[in-house]
Amino acid sequence: MSDFTTRSLVWLTYRLGATIALGIPLVLLIWSGLRRDPALVRLLGIYWKVASLLAISVLLLTDQRPIGYLTAFLAPLLMAASLWFWVDLNEELADGPPGRALPFTVRVWRWSLTVFAVFAAVMSGSALGCTRQLAGAACRVWLEAPQGLHRVAERVFDFVFGGEWTMAVAAFIGYVALVAYVVGLLQWALVRLPKQGRVAGDF
Repeated sequence: MSDFTTRSLVWLTYRLGATIALGIPLVLLIWSGLRRDPALVRLLGIYWKVASLLAISVLLLTDQRPIGYLTAFLAPLLMAASLWFWVDLNEELADGPPGRALPFTVRVWRWSLTVFAVFAAVMSGSALGCTRQLAGAACRVWLEAPQGLHRVAERVFDFVFGGEWTMAVAAFIGYVALVAYVVGLLQWALVRLPKQGRVAGDF
């Protein structure tokens, strides 16, 4: 695969992620909140908790931290799993009255996100070698979007707070958030999952 093709596919992954994994679920969360649909609010709330790993990945890749490639691979898989795992939420979504725009849109988005997650995992999986050696165009192309976003955040941070937002600061926040994420995931897997099973509860 040529460098041009790789770069195009990586940027396509980022653009699809911004649309399908961030933009649409934000609209759906606001929509379900306005409609006061507790099942969809809970489903989307869980999704956003899990999807925070995507933001953590961006922070880590901003400063070229190799672990960011691993979290970028895991994030879409966990995001898709979070939409299908819960038995009670699946039943409520399936049993909803037909023809309602919001549940139908959520169903379409859930399938779209799943297809995107497979595509994103394949793409980011091809860069897992960068966790061992951060060299070559294939590794650098994954850094372009996070570092471009960092430059925007740097200007905004300087304008609003008059301070300096550096790549090292972004990576530090990314590491702290990753530790909190892993602790929360382990707590759920070791404590709540054995008790509640595939019932969302207060996840």
